[in-house]
Formats: sequence, structure tokens, C-alpha cells
Amino acid sequence: MRGAIGLRIVIAASVLFASVATANAAGAIAIGSCAAYGYAYDHADAASAEAAALANCSGTCKQVVTTKKGCVAFAIDGRKPCGAHGFANAPKLGLAQNTALKHCYKHGGKDCVIRAWICDAKG
Repeated sequence: MRGAIGLRIVIAASVLFASVATANAAGAIAIGSCAAYGYAYDHADAASAEAAALANCSGTCKQVVTTKKGCVAFAIDGRKPCGAHGFANAPKLGLAQNTALKHCYKHGGKDCVIRAWICDAKG
């Protein structure tokens, strides 16, 4: 009897672990002109995250940055939102934000700030 209970516990734990391992883990930020953006997270795959981010765009977004179990950040020049911007995908939020800011400054931004960010599944 004890062996059967132990086997059931092992099977139940295996099923639970498998469902956690296949959790939705794709996200995206859609980027447009003049600080427009849209975002999506907890999607089953990058394609559906990308489509949702574009659908949620606050303006006209043409570029999409996706992530799978990581973070994406979008930076703009706070004084000229239609000017320089930068974005980055990284395993951790701090790295994504720092890299997005660096790209914004590299492209001519003078007062770059994080406009949007997402992290997906342990990012």
C-alpha cells in the first residue's frame, strides 16, 4: 500500500513539474515613432507575443523586440520623444534597461529614460 501511494506522489509531482516547465514564457515590446509602444507577456510563443504587442501599440509600431524567459526594455529621449531611442533584450531587467539607455544615448539622445519594459517567466 505504501509503495502505491509513493508511486502516485511521484507521478503527481512529475505531472506538476511538466506543466510548470511548459508555462507561457514569451513576451514582446512593439516600438513605434514618437515614443509609441505596445507590450505583451505570458504568451505561448514569440509569434503570438509579437502579434499582441503590435495590437496593443499606442501609435504606429513597426519594430518588435521579443524575449523568451528574459526582459526587454525601451528607452526614449525624455525631452524629444520623437528623437533618439534604444531597446534591448537581456536575461535580467537591469541589464536590459542599462543597454537600452546606452543605445538611446549612442543614437543622439541627451536625456534618455526608460519608457517601457517587460519581463517574462523568471526574467
